[in-house]
Amino acid sequence: MIKWTARLDDEDGDDEKGRLPDMPMTAGPVQNALFKSRTVLIFGEIDMRLAERVTAQLTALSAESSDPIRVIVNSPGGHVESGDTVHDMIRFCGSPVKVIGTGWVASAGAHIFLGATKENRFCLPNTRFLLHQPAGGSRGQASDIEIEAREIIKMRDRVNRIIAEETGQTVERIVKDTQRNFWLNAEEAIEYGLVSKIVRNTSEV
Repeated sequence: MIKWTARLDDEDGDDEKGRLPDMPMTAGPVQNALFKSRTVLIFGEIDMRLAERVTAQLTALSAESSDPIRVIVNSPGGHVESGDTVHDMIRFCGSPVKVIGTGWVASAGAHIFLGATKENRFCLPNTRFLLHQPAGGSRGQASDIEIEAREIIKMRDRVNRIIAEETGQTVERIVKDTQRNFWLNAEEAIEYGLVSKIVRNTSEV
């Protein structure tokens, strides 16, 4: 499986893999308030369960109204195809989506963040962004490992083109910057083209 994530250290409240539990889709006061405010939360590692939940929420909110949806992201990244799903659903759902970064927006989380149009990409003042290459591991026959390596290269090239298109940077610059972990604070993310505006309260979104 190809992963695209920053390293997680265990902290209190996390499970043994450093993952926070997904927010349940069952109705409750917090979930109802989030739905009423047209807000979707993406916190923690990106996996298929999170992608399913976010897809369901975006689809339901878009079916109810074409008004803007807010997506708040704080993620170290995770499963590449799950990140692809959320990135594409932000564009597909039919309602304009305003994405707000907080904490850290890394790897597949940054890919999700770039699903919104540039004018709809915001972050809070202390947000950090991390861009780097996807990584994978494979066992088995040499031919299978070779196939996996080719797929990782194709995925890397595709992601680099998306980052370049969404930031205005050249593909060559993105390739060079993402050879190793490439960190940006909020101000640097604006200069790089990741973010359109640093916000400090909801009235600015």
